[in-house]
Amino acid sequence: MAYKSIELFAGAGGLALGLEQAGFEHIGLVEFDKSAADTLTHNRPNWNVLCEDVEIVAARDLEKEFGINKGELDLLSGGAPCQSFSYAGKRLGLDDVRGTMFYHYASFLHKLQPKMFLFENVRGLLTHDKGRTFGTICNIFNDEGYTIQYQVLNAWEYGVPQKRERLITIGIRNDLVGKCGFSYPKAHDYKPLLKDIELEHNPEECSKYSASKEKIFALVPPGGYWRDIDPDIAKDYMKTCWYMGGGRTGILRRLSLDEPSLTVLTTPQMKQTDRCHPIEVRPFSVRENARIQTFPDDWEFQGTIGAKYRQVGNAVPCNLAKEIGLECVKTLDMIQQTV
Repeated sequence: MAYKSIELFAGAGGLALGLEQAGFEHIGLVEFDKSAADTLTHNRPNWNVLCEDVEIVAARDLEKEFGINKGELDLLSGGAPCQSFSYAGKRLGLDDVRGTMFYHYASFLHKLQPKMFLFENVRGLLTHDKGRTFGTICNIFNDEGYTIQYQVLNAWEYGVPQKRERLITIGIRNDLVGKCGFSYPKAHDYKPLLKDIELEHNPEECSKYSASKEKIFALVPPGGYWRDIDPDIAKDYMKTCWYMGGGRTGILRRLSLDEPSLTVLTTPQMKQTDRCHPIEVRPFSVRENARIQTFPDDWEFQGTIGAKYRQVGNAVPCNLAKEIGLECVKTLDMIQQTV
């Protein structure tokens, strides 16, 4: 019997797909963006995808909505945007974060009381507002009856050819803590590189550089950046960025086949975070970015090319999600054995 899960802020399905591969059955996925929701329904017509504002869904009778009684759901997953609030730990519970996306995630916890939850976010959440934001989140998780643990995982260590760090918070309902435990997945021995994925030649869905930018990028060797070309050309391209401090290693950055990708972003062209293709003088295509995120090739993204880049860049890498999901299954198996 597959364990049942509900996912909020599902995006294009990176986390959901990885959890499915780990053995979870999704009884509901909530995603407000129409293109992302279309991607979910296109690839998994059997999934119960709600293309609605999570605030509206959270206000409903969730037991009736998803056909499950309070306390029966195995896993609530998702990653709400959290940097829109910060508080000095007033300990007002859910009132601390009313009006934010995290409030609705916490409302699902409050109403459904799942056995476990998986809350993923950016590493920067740990230090946002000097740690007070994450402190507020942890307080609310505790107040809702959960024992939590958290760890930053780098997807590169879990079969993903990309340096991408995510904060993974796991919660277990207090009445179940004595019956189980959770261990984060062990890092793989081999960490994949860009040469391990299939790169496209003249892809259909790919952003293009301007003629002038293409001419400059052609001067940058694989693995290089602005320091590897004529300083006068680099200075003219960088404009005011030339005078900034720091290494500025993301500017005019061309990746190499012998390294992992840098974090896949939601847009392929930003002056300070360029990621040029290692072989051709262009950004990575939508499908190449999807492969870097370990989406299978039969996962088809819907919407405009900009929407597709955004969906891929916002996703949790499927292989990382699967590894975490397998550990969640182990925890739920321990709980099941005590029933």
